[in-house]
Amino acid sequence: MAPVEANLRLFEELDRLLGAYEAVVPTAVTSELDRLQGGNGEEATAASVGADLAARAEAVETTESYADDALVELVTEGRVDGVVTNDRPLANRVLEAGAPVIGLRGRNTLAITEP
Repeated sequence: MAPVEANLRLFEELDRLLGAYEAVVPTAVTSELDRLQGGNGEEATAASVGADLAARAEAVETTESYADDALVELVTEGRVDGVVTNDRPLANRVLEAGAPVIGLRGRNTLAITEP
């Protein structure tokens, strides 16, 4: 949901930072976005944009139903090389699991933090 909050052009920034990559999103994340976009206000708008962006990635199944746990599962199983997040507790979990985190640096630029 950070793209709305930070006026971030997510895929353009990922292209700049990574070059070639394959974007995936756990179905637990898309489910959470679907639930959040059903409300009103800024969170619902951000979730709606997040769901549109997630549709550009390949949906993958995990055994976890909670979005953060699903992302950490993908890391620990070696199914992804890193995670894009601006959520500090999730970023810490991903880094502890040994994978890099891509997050906001400055107003609308992404950067990689290595474990």
